[in-house]
Amino acid sequence: MSDIHLIIDGAVAELRLDNPAKMNALTVEMLRALKAHLDRIERDVEIRCVLVTAEGDRAFCTGADINGWGDLSPAQFARHWVRDGHRIFDRLARLSKPTIAALNGHAFGGGLELAAACDLRVMAPGASLALPEAGVGIVPGWSGTQRLMRLLPEPMVKEMALFGHRVKAERALAVGFVAAVSDDPRAAAQTLIDRALGLSPRAVEITKSMIHVAAGEDRGAMAEALGSAAISASEDRAEGVTAFREKRKPNFSGL
Repeated sequence: MSDIHLIIDGAVAELRLDNPAKMNALTVEMLRALKAHLDRIERDVEIRCVLVTAEGDRAFCTGADINGWGDLSPAQFARHWVRDGHRIFDRLARLSKPTIAALNGHAFGGGLELAAACDLRVMAPGASLALPEAGVGIVPGWSGTQRLMRLLPEPMVKEMALFGHRVKAERALAVGFVAAVSDDPRAAAQTLIDRALGLSPRAVEITKSMIHVAAGEDRGAMAEALGSAAISASEDRAEGVTAFREKRKPNFSGL
C-alpha cells in the first residue's frame, strides 16, 4: 500500500498523504504513486478539481524522508531522487485542472515545494513554512529556489533557505502565498473548489494555461498546449484526419 491515496468523489479528486508517524515525509514509493495518480487524474475528464491533503494535525509534509535518500550514491541522488521528484512536482504544477493544497500543519522542504506546485493553498493558523535543507547538508531540489521565487518575496525565501527561519501562516497570507488561514483548511479549500465547479471546465483549463504562460512557467510547453487545443476544434483538423483515412489529398478551408 502506498502512503499517498487517490480518492475520487464526483468531480473532485483528493490526493491524501498518509504517513503521519513520519510527519507525512515523502518516500520513493510515495513519489511513484503521486506520478501514477496525476496521470490518472489528467486522463479523467470527469475530474474538475484536485485537493491535496494530509493525515494528522501536526504536519502537512515535512519534506523528503532522509531514510529514503540518505544512503544513495551521489549519482543516484542527483539522477533519480532529485530529478524524479522535480519532474513529478512539475507534473502537478502543469495539471490542467485547478489544484488546492490544504495545509493542516507544517510544510517544510519538499512539503513546501509540493504545496507550491499547487494553484492555491489554505493554511492552518498554527502551521509554518520552512526550507531546512541546509541543516542536513543539501539544498532545495524540487523547485524550492525556483518556483518559490515566483510566489514569495526574495528576502523571505532567503530567510528560510539561508537562515533557517520559519514563516508563519499569517505572514504567508499577507504576501499572498496562501489564499486563506483557517482552523479547518480542508473546509476552506472545499469552499474554493465549490466555486471552481460552478465555472466552465474548459475555460478554466485554458485560462490556467494562459496564466502560466504569462508567469513565464514553461512557456514553450504551455504555448504548444494552447495551440493544440485551438487547432483541435478546427475544420482543417477534421479534414486532415478524414483525408488521411480516405487516402486522398486534403482540401483545407482554413476554418
